[in-house]
Amino acid sequence: MNKTRTGAAAACVTVVLWASAFVSIRSAGAHYSPGSLALGRLLAGAVVLGVICAVRREGWPPRAAWRGILMSGVLWFGLYMVVLNWGEQQVDAGTAALVVNIGPILMALLSARFLGDPLPPRLLAGMAVSFAGAVAVGLSMTGDGSASVVGVALCVIAAISYACGVVAQKPALGSASALQVTTFGCAIGAVACLPLAGQLVHDAARAPASATLNVLYLGVFPTALAFTTWAYALARTTASRMGATTYAVPALVVLMSWLVLDEVPGLVTLCGGALCLAGVAVARSRPRDVVEPAPAPVPSGKER
Repeated sequence: MNKTRTGAAAACVTVVLWASAFVSIRSAGAHYSPGSLALGRLLAGAVVLGVICAVRREGWPPRAAWRGILMSGVLWFGLYMVVLNWGEQQVDAGTAALVVNIGPILMALLSARFLGDPLPPRLLAGMAVSFAGAVAVGLSMTGDGSASVVGVALCVIAAISYACGVVAQKPALGSASALQVTTFGCAIGAVACLPLAGQLVHDAARAPASATLNVLYLGVFPTALAFTTWAYALARTTASRMGATTYAVPALVVLMSWLVLDEVPGLVTLCGGALCLAGVAVARSRPRDVVEPAPAPVPSGKER
């Protein structure tokens, strides 16, 4: 039970910090290009995680974990961050939110196919309710209804890379710690983005201090901390259930934009956010009539 509670707490930390990332990306994205923003975020996260790993003497992950770490590092930490930043510059925030939110659905299907994760009715129902809420939030944020084909395609790529990265990460957590998987995945993502270093130097030299601080915030909290708590929670549940949890992000983004950016949400947006949270609650709930089997008796020395 304690592991379940700590895993749920870790998932909550992840969701809150990932929601806050949307506010910071909106601010930093005005002064940093998609690639330089991703690289700056990953470098900051890799430095913080590397120091923590060194202090804790985590060492290198075992060989069995490297395949998942490499795949998640390239697909999720690297490709996803660059493509999502790029896509959000091509389409409005509502369209981006709608398209990227197919990620958890893809994650559930992929984890069922490759990891053997179950798809219980409550999970599917909860995801359907949350996706409906995400659609409502996205539509309420959409402006004139026009969207760049390139932008939509980039958001689709982001959703696919996100889902594939998580499914690849799950087996690695069976032989490596959450901190190891996150640290080396972040470092691999940063290395994959190094060709964009010139753009990062160019943007950093011209960006105001507030934008650069937002990049550092993204690296330390939504990346270093939130990806570690995500991996910690993922190691204690299924990828499909964790994917459903991320549907709470749109609801929190609405609330944070209201409080921080003074963007007053409309009735449709508020209802959509409530649906997102309700769906997450349903997806993570368990049937009350399921009784856990009693532990098998431990044979004593006298028994044959």
